[in-house]
Amino acid sequence: MRICVFLSAADLDDRYTRPAREFAELLGKGGHTLVWGGSDVGLMKVVADGVQEAGGRLCGVSVDFLAAKAREGADEMVMAKDLAERKRLLLEKADAVVIMVGGTGTLDEATEILEQKKHGHTDKPVVLLNTAGFYDGLKQQFRRMEDEGFLPRPLTDLVFFAEEPVGALAYLEESEGIA
Repeated sequence: MRICVFLSAADLDDRYTRPAREFAELLGKGGHTLVWGGSDVGLMKVVADGVQEAGGRLCGVSVDFLAAKAREGADEMVMAKDLAERKRLLLEKADAVVIMVGGTGTLDEATEILEQKKHGHTDKPVVLLNTAGFYDGLKQQFRRMEDEGFLPRPLTDLVFFAEEPVGALAYLEESEGIA
């Protein structure tokens, strides 16, 4: 399976890097391909390292203005002209999406895939990995949107919330008929 992971390129502490490394190892050992923003810094590097060390493949989609931070030695690296094209290419190249901890860029990428699912433009499984309760507030907001009629589809049709890496990958593999 080609799994797109949206996540931060920031250097983060162990409460975020440890679960990210664990997910990466599971992904690599499962023979999956990581589709990610292509950067070789911060949490993006942690995940790419973990996938590669565990035998998985790397498909990066970087953007021209971040070319200096692109990972060398990826199995595939594509350079997009801007962030919108990068986001489109990431989603095109993936069978499924995992949203890990991140900032505004990660949130932008997450809402893009959820909006596509909401309108029936994709049926790719999406997991929000709620490491250390990072997305508790967002989860609450999504539930409020659902409860108050802002979502035309049930929240469970749009995204699966996982608290642990093993649950995230198990959901994806089950969705794709692998498990």
